[in-house]
Amino acid sequence: MSYQSGRHYLAIPGPSVSPDRVLNAMHRTAPNIYEGELVDMTPGIVADLQRMALTKQHVAIYIANGHGVWEAAICNLFSRGDKALLAATGRFGWGWAEAMQRMGVAVDVLDFGKSSPADPHRIADALKADKAHEIRAVMLTHVDTASTAKTDVAAVRAAMDAVCHPALLAVDAIASLGCDELRMDEWGIDVIVGASQKGLMVPPGLGFLWFSDKAMELSRSAEMVTPYWDWKPRAAGELFYQYFGGTAPTHHLYGLREALTMLLEEEGLPAVWLRHERLARAVWAAFDAWGKGTDIKLNMADLSARGHSVTAATIPSGGAGALRRWLEQEAGVTLGIGLGMALPTEPAYGDFLRVAHMGHVNMHMTLGVLGAMEAGMQTLGIPHGSGAVDAAAGALRG
Repeated sequence: MSYQSGRHYLAIPGPSVSPDRVLNAMHRTAPNIYEGELVDMTPGIVADLQRMALTKQHVAIYIANGHGVWEAAICNLFSRGDKALLAATGRFGWGWAEAMQRMGVAVDVLDFGKSSPADPHRIADALKADKAHEIRAVMLTHVDTASTAKTDVAAVRAAMDAVCHPALLAVDAIASLGCDELRMDEWGIDVIVGASQKGLMVPPGLGFLWFSDKAMELSRSAEMVTPYWDWKPRAAGELFYQYFGGTAPTHHLYGLREALTMLLEEEGLPAVWLRHERLARAVWAAFDAWGKGTDIKLNMADLSARGHSVTAATIPSGGAGALRRWLEQEAGVTLGIGLGMALPTEPAYGDFLRVAHMGHVNMHMTLGVLGAMEAGMQTLGIPHGSGAVDAAAGALRG
């Protein structure tokens, strides 16, 4: 018996569910890109992007995915041969490091494994050892989409300041923007990397950089910057096309305008953060219940080190892979693969999965996923503890 009738639910960590209002805003003919509504509304979009990151600093918009704005950050900050320190807490931290290495940056990677956040003290020790202050920037992932590890960014900045190192702090917030608390100015962040397809609820295609005056000044000596990736004209916005390095991403901008209105004006950023926290805690409560007397467990043991946008977990003996396949084929639900936890060629690859709860998600969507997962475990004979959905419902009561 298949329950495929009805709307399929994509519970992967990006692209997230786009609200109908966002999709409807995008469903229009191409607008005038020289004057009129689109030109007039773009400064307001930029201002609201500043509000999303709680900053008064600069914003640049790119037609790109997260990997694209990784490169944009790199070429605006570095020349070939410059040094960087990167704290890796999962696959996406390593991905950013690999991009830097291929572009000619000398990257020292502090590997914190796949199940822990970055340790500010280890970062401080590495900076302390850099007596000549050759490290140009410290790079880290706020919430790694693969491991779901969340690093205390404010603590990292405090550790950097304590050793009086001049390095900039650059943060990949692709998986946390609009889901977890993020305060650029208050936390002393110099560069934030973001994208449209997760907490911002817009289809993939837009990438964003927020950057400080200090980062702007440093970029003037960066020799890798190219005309398209250069953030200086985009931040100035003296001419409309300069915001985007050419033709504007017209329909994405209409979708983004609607999404920012929903997040900032209608729900409010504190409420957005609280919603994501409660949905995350519901998922964690379910896994805790399933794990009683079994080997099912969350990837991040430390509750304070878990991101609120996505949850990574283990269901051993291939249970995670079997459950993912059953859910997609029989229940109309797609979960995320265990990205970066094991190679697809390794037997352990089927032991990991991820449940996304980011963006346009509410109580019944999350409980529906958890209920379908429990039905799948029962059908497949996967050993699991009882009371998971009750525990999740209790967590959602606040």
